[in-house]
Amino acid sequence: MPGFIDPAAELRTSFLSAVAEFRTGRDYPVPWFVDDVDRQALEDSRAFEAYVARVLGERTQAGVRSGFVPMTTLWWVDGEHFLGRLAIRHRLTPALMEIGGHIGYDVRPSARRRGHATAMLAAALPIARSLGLSRALVMCDRTNTASRRVIEANGGELLDITARKRRYWVPTT
Repeated sequence: MPGFIDPAAELRTSFLSAVAEFRTGRDYPVPWFVDDVDRQALEDSRAFEAYVARVLGERTQAGVRSGFVPMTTLWWVDGEHFLGRLAIRHRLTPALMEIGGHIGYDVRPSARRRGHATAMLAAALPIARSLGLSRALVMCDRTNTASRRVIEANGGELLDITARKRRYWVPTT
């Protein structure tokens, strides 16, 4: 049964397979996290371990890179099969209020349309609550009907529709 785990070097093969899927997918733009994977981590297991450590370290202010905020990244897996990832930003900047929000999620192309995104967001809300968020700003592209349905299925209340995004407040309780 799928569920969240902390990023783990042991899932390197499946993670890298998903990265390749994201890069060749034609239905959606390549998610930002795919381009954020350190180049060496794609080829070297030790560099992948360092990448995983970096992602885990971003949960604290001390581990945050310039231009980022603390965020908890989780991997959605079924056994040793990487299905997707989700990040919860602990706070928002003015830029993240407009594009980004508190929670972002991506399901690998071969695992889409099976309810994973809806389940991931539902499982993330109590975690967001434990981080002190009483509600989470979650957004999707204006034309992304599937993501709109995911957000609304999790109680999302439409805040507004901007030139690029549909923005929702989602209660974390």
